[in-house]
Amino acid sequence: MADREDTLLENRVTKLARIRANGLDPYPARFHRTFDSATATALFEELEETDPPDERLQNVSLAGRITSMRTMGKAAFLDLQDASGSIQALLRQNNLEDGFDLLKNLDIGDHLGVRGNLIRTRTGQVTIDALELTVTAKGMRPLPEKYHGLRDMETRYRQRYLDLIANQDEVMPVFVLRSKVIRGIRRFLDDRGFLEVDTPVLVPVAAGAHAKPFVTHHNALDQQLYLRIATELYLKRLIIGGFDKVYEIGRVFRNEGIDQDHNPEFTLLESYEAYADYNDIMEMVEQMVSTIAIEVNGSTKVAIGEDVIDFAPPWQRVSLREELEKRSGVDLESYNDDALRQKAGEVGIDTKVLESRGRLIDKLLSTFVEPRLIQPTFVLDYPEEMSPLAKAKPDSPGYVERFEAFAFGMEIANSYSELNDPKIQRERFEAQAQIQRLYENEEVDRQDDDFLTAMEYGMPPTGGLGIGIDRLVMLLAGQPSIRDVLLFPQMRTMPSDQATQDAQGEATE
Repeated sequence: MADREDTLLENRVTKLARIRANGLDPYPARFHRTFDSATATALFEELEETDPPDERLQNVSLAGRITSMRTMGKAAFLDLQDASGSIQALLRQNNLEDGFDLLKNLDIGDHLGVRGNLIRTRTGQVTIDALELTVTAKGMRPLPEKYHGLRDMETRYRQRYLDLIANQDEVMPVFVLRSKVIRGIRRFLDDRGFLEVDTPVLVPVAAGAHAKPFVTHHNALDQQLYLRIATELYLKRLIIGGFDKVYEIGRVFRNEGIDQDHNPEFTLLESYEAYADYNDIMEMVEQMVSTIAIEVNGSTKVAIGEDVIDFAPPWQRVSLREELEKRSGVDLESYNDDALRQKAGEVGIDTKVLESRGRLIDKLLSTFVEPRLIQPTFVLDYPEEMSPLAKAKPDSPGYVERFEAFAFGMEIANSYSELNDPKIQRERFEAQAQIQRLYENEEVDRQDDDFLTAMEYGMPPTGGLGIGIDRLVMLLAGQPSIRDVLLFPQMRTMPSDQATQDAQGEATE
């Protein structure tokens, strides 16, 4: 017995051939719509009581994907879905004449253009009464069974186009919101006098963060390059060069694990402002996020599960050292490196792998503090070991002027008063290299000699900021996973895809 899907595919091939045999192009280059479905519906509701009927409701052209078909003798009803919503189309044999025969060659999933008049049916539904039909794309694969119930998360992420088709009302608004968030960030920073810039994605030194980079090779230069892990050091070069306020919104790449709030490539905002410090940036972050929350949601509050997060300023401010002691009982000043490792093990941190003091503190923070920061909170003043690019805190030896912002137990922003002394910066980089020698499995910040040369020309006091756009969208959209706010999250390659990649690789060798 033939596989059911094969039979469905064969039926569509047959129908495609019939369409072509009738002299029709099933994949035309263009179709002119006068309205989308939402605009057409709104216009009809505005004008339907006019007498005589308003000409704008006559001879309109709409288009969309067929999502349902109901045939009743010499008439049929189709639902057409476009990006704005859905509208019903009425096909009557006496209006379409020979065009009505096209119906037998149509399937759910096909794209159809309809010219006709807008009416309201006896059931009260706004409908286009078709006078002419145009196939705008014949679908050669059937949509998933009961596609309105597509819920398999693997399929939804891997084949996002099916997710958008099947769960349009649920999924599409998330990505519309994402676009609004990014647009709002740009508007906010532009209004404050920041200049948007672009910096290299392929870099000779993967610096600016503690992360493992992706490695590539430039054939013409015969040089190993890296996909950037941050934009920081290039943006600070621009501050050195004379720009006072710059920002970039772009993809960065980190060869790390995949989980609920991590993806190997993600969208990052970084901004740098001369003559500002981390206190100024804190105020800016509060204002930015609360402003954008109101723009996209109409409120500073957003519900995530049973929690209601309120982004209205002022946000809570806590000291890292004090909050860590409060939550875990560990006072960082009471333990040297060996004692801290022992104490961390006693409170449940895995210390089997030898790790640096900074890494142990980070584990303590992520275990005991971060998960409890549900409302927006700034955690202030980090140990120097964790922050080689940040300026020392004058009244707290061993600590730097740095904050991270958290909400719903997740980091969304990171900021420093930027270190601008080239001698100290070089020493910090050298200390990072020493950590790498002692703890081989640990990622550290890498020394960028060209950046150090730039610093020696003089860098003014500067406040820097990084915001993970994907995580911010997660919060504002009330989504539990980063995969729900990425159109195409990174997925493990399927065996069939891998075979194709291998064949392509062999062909290019």
